[in-house]
Amino acid sequence: MANRGFKGGRNAAPEMVGDAIKNMLKAYHIEDQFEEANLINSWELVMGPAIAKRTSKIYIRDKKLFVYLTSAPLKHQLSMSRDKILVLLTKEFGKPIVNEVIIK
Repeated sequence: MANRGFKGGRNAAPEMVGDAIKNMLKAYHIEDQFEEANLINSWELVMGPAIAKRTSKIYIRDKKLFVYLTSAPLKHQLSMSRDKILVLLTKEFGKPIVNEVIIK
C-alpha cells in the first residue's frame, strides 16, 4: 500500500503523545503559529482577569504582540511596563514567543 504523503513513515518505537504532537508541529512547520495561539489563549492566565476584562483585541504579527485595551489609565500603565510583560510571557512559556509588546 502506498505511503500517502507521510514523510517519516511509521516508527516502531512507542512515543509519548506530547512528543508526537511536537514532532507533528515541527514536520508541518507550524510550531510558531501554535505557540502564538497558545500565548493569546493564555493572556488571562498570565496577566490576570482584571486586565483580560479590559482587553478588547489581542493578536500577534511579525513577532509583535498587539494588545488593544478599553481603559486609558490601564493602557498608560501597561505601556510603561512593556518590558515586564515580555519577561512574564517568556517566563510562562520558557522561551521568547514575541519580541515586542505594543499597547493600543
